[in-house]
Amino acid sequence: MPIRIQAELPARKLLEKENIFVMDEFRAVHQDVRPIEIGILNLMPLKEQTELQLLRMLSNTPLQVDVTFLTVESHVSTHTSQSHLNKFYGTFNDVKDKNLDGLIITGAPVETMDFEEVDYWEEIIKYMDWCEDHVTSTVHLCWGAQAALYHYYGINKTMLDSKLFGVYPHRVKNRKIPLVRGFDDVFYAPHSRHSDVPLEDIENVDGITVLAASDEAGFYLGIDELGRHIYLMGHPEYDRYTLDQEYRRDRDKGMDITIPVNYYPEDDPAEKPVLSWRSHANILYSNWLNYYVYQETPYEFIHPGEILKKEGL
Repeated sequence: MPIRIQAELPARKLLEKENIFVMDEFRAVHQDVRPIEIGILNLMPLKEQTELQLLRMLSNTPLQVDVTFLTVESHVSTHTSQSHLNKFYGTFNDVKDKNLDGLIITGAPVETMDFEEVDYWEEIIKYMDWCEDHVTSTVHLCWGAQAALYHYYGINKTMLDSKLFGVYPHRVKNRKIPLVRGFDDVFYAPHSRHSDVPLEDIENVDGITVLAASDEAGFYLGIDELGRHIYLMGHPEYDRYTLDQEYRRDRDKGMDITIPVNYYPEDDPAEKPVLSWRSHANILYSNWLNYYVYQETPYEFIHPGEILKKEGL
């Protein structure tokens, strides 16, 4: 089934070239199905790149997915045109009285700052508090995961001695949870960050189950008891060349950047990067949409805090 996006979104043409089924608003309204409504709070600087990456992830499901892009008002983007934001993005005021089946809160390039120093921190808190009553399940990505763990549990991030940068092996720690159904025992995922939330701090929290971790990269994936919040520390949505672009950008700026680990054949940046994480990324998002969004949301949206009771069951 398709993902539903605005007809003029630049990512649409690229998705169609990849044979991803994309539907515009006109065709969608003639579909006699209950689509699932997914919001993406996009905090990444290169918003169009992140749009494309996440839409790819959401396309690997038999469900019809209607996507709403969201942004913050308390920060002026310097890497994405205001016209693009005005045309394709909404704000908190546009959704505060609505309900979403799922929400993705992305990472952001502010991890070296204290949370309270981020100019849109209060707005992020509004979104996270709003999730409790208006969203069935939320995926918190990278800095978004750090922000949620801090807001909900008071766990602060710690700064790393050097940037965690590359593709790392992870091991599944709990196979009973449907979110990791279909994962191999060991799988790879990209990381690109300067800060961390120690694994032991998360393991000590009642109500969070750690689903995957890495000896090198630490905590990767966790979930709360009801599947309402999913904490994902890496970037499984990244494309083959995303780390390559980051490496060359920082190198050209004269920054002290190392070659991303487990990425280039023989650590040679002249070689084509190895894409070793796409399968697990697709499974992860498909499992989230199926088990924690679609299966948990009735045809008519019911307040997430209520228990849906069906007659005869």
